[in-house]
Amino acid sequence: MECTESHSKLSAYADGELDAPAMAQLAQHLALCPECARASEQLFALRAAVKQHAVGQAAPAFLLQRLRQALQDEMKETKQAKKTARGRKWGKLPWAWINFGVASASTAALAVTLALYLSVPSDAERLDQEIVASHFRSLMPNHLADVASSDQHTVKPWFSGKLDFSPPVVDLAQEGFPLIGGRLDYIKQRPVAALAYRRHQHVLNLYVWPDGAQRDAAPRLTVRQGYHLLRWSRSGMHYQLISDLNVAELMDFQRQLTVQIDKESLP
Repeated sequence: MECTESHSKLSAYADGELDAPAMAQLAQHLALCPECARASEQLFALRAAVKQHAVGQAAPAFLLQRLRQALQDEMKETKQAKKTARGRKWGKLPWAWINFGVASASTAALAVTLALYLSVPSDAERLDQEIVASHFRSLMPNHLADVASSDQHTVKPWFSGKLDFSPPVVDLAQEGFPLIGGRLDYIKQRPVAALAYRRHQHVLNLYVWPDGAQRDAAPRLTVRQGYHLLRWSRSGMHYQLISDLNVAELMDFQRQLTVQIDKESLP
């Protein structure tokens, strides 16, 4: 992907409007191009700033009434003009129509611009976008695991010294979710642990980092770009799970993982 094409797709990327192939292609380009990655970060920062500081203003009732009346009058004049000037080119438009047309176009342009920038995704939506982009990158050749092993006692020590926390690592092979390996990733402007599991032909990516709120939160499911995302917090850790696996099996993975982590944390 060229940088010109990348820049043309950044707004759609920020809104989650790209299809899966385009999302994967752009995510790959952003991972390899620092300039486009900075442009993407600036776009998210701008949208967040507009959402936080912009103030919406409702049009006064008298202005709305004048606009409605002007539209009705111009519609009548237009119909009459079509009858009297059928088959001939339009003459000069009346100044009232020109002024109103310019005002209407300006108002419409302003409304569209504000709508685009005020529809800034929430923090949770932005996090989902990051997770989806990371999941796409992980599915590229040789990106799924920095340490490829089904042995949790090999994967967990690998993170030592690379993170400022110790992520829980469990193998769920007996439950039908074998561990593939682990890697470092960067989510929410911080390094996190990413653990890869498999269910038949499906890959599950589990992202783990400390939960700043230090509050347990029940699993919450969202769908983005055709993927199921499940997030929850427990025992001081935040978890984000993503896969194209069906919801029932995804929830089963979450339950089995929680049980195993709780079991291994017992003295």
